[in-house]
Amino acid sequence: MNHLNQIAAQLPEYGLDAMLITSEPEEFYAIGFRGEGTVIVTAKGNYYFTDSRYIEAVEKLRLPAEVTMIGNGRGHMSLTAEVLNRCGLRKVGIEEQYLTVASFRAMTKQFPDSVELVPAGKLLTTLRAAKDEEEQAAMKEAQHITDQAFDRILNDIKPGVKECEIAAKLTYYQMLLGAEKNSFDPIVASGPNSSMPHAVPGQKEIQKGEFVTMDFGCIYQGYCSDMTRTVCVGQPTEEMKTVYYTVLEAQEAAIAMNRAGVPGCDVHNTAMAVLEKAGYGDKMGHGFGHSLGIEIHEEPRASAANREPLPLNCMISEEPGIYLPGKFGVRIEDVVLLKEDRCIDITHAPKRELIIL
Repeated sequence: MNHLNQIAAQLPEYGLDAMLITSEPEEFYAIGFRGEGTVIVTAKGNYYFTDSRYIEAVEKLRLPAEVTMIGNGRGHMSLTAEVLNRCGLRKVGIEEQYLTVASFRAMTKQFPDSVELVPAGKLLTTLRAAKDEEEQAAMKEAQHITDQAFDRILNDIKPGVKECEIAAKLTYYQMLLGAEKNSFDPIVASGPNSSMPHAVPGQKEIQKGEFVTMDFGCIYQGYCSDMTRTVCVGQPTEEMKTVYYTVLEAQEAAIAMNRAGVPGCDVHNTAMAVLEKAGYGDKMGHGFGHSLGIEIHEEPRASAANREPLPLNCMISEEPGIYLPGKFGVRIEDVVLLKEDRCIDITHAPKRELIIL
């Protein structure tokens, strides 16, 4: 899976002779391989530089690129400079959102004076926002693994079990089911800890009558899944049930109207309207959702700040929450695929009835 042709096709629109890719996520997007390498994409050909740890694996990919191993005094930047000079490349796009100041200075020092480095991160983030069929298939399988892990973990959640134990088992189950690794460190928060959206699972033991919120995902073939479910150990109070079903209503209202072409802020505001009507409008401080793919957080977002239309074939999370400090919190999260007239929910773990263990 590589996207070299798609990147090359966008160069004229950005007025570029080449795109220089040095970050791990966008290296993977470009060539389908993570190898701590440098990619140069041009209209007439592509170039890839890496070191001896990865060269054999890269050569087996048979990329439509000239592959060179660094060494003997020729590093990534000097090889890049050679290509820029040899091919007469002048306007070169860089990933400003990933590039460090130190790396930028090294480039300007080693590259020919005729080269202009142009911030062009949008070229890649725009391409990455719309998932092709291979990417969609990988993400659906990643989500399927996460769904299955949730089904298994329900048997392990009981009074006396520590949050960190549940987090470890979620990791184990996902790996056992075919994941490459977690897409992020699992969040497992019980009781009062669940009011903190990004609580870190610790030594706290789960108690009867508490909510347990689990936010977790995995990577399959380089692409992420993401899901949050909140369950109750023992019988919930009426307030707990009200909060849970309010969050569910907010999520389902936003999913019902979400589709390609809808501004991200409209999706966020649809969910917020439900929370506000129920009296919880000030109890969710984060945005409604974020795109994901190679990285767990990508652009665009379904947030109050994003007035741009969400693109066709974007994969985006739908994760409203209500957080009552010192008491409890509830978050429910699915991932959906945006089509022209609807969105397709690729998350199948149960949620419509509060799970009571």
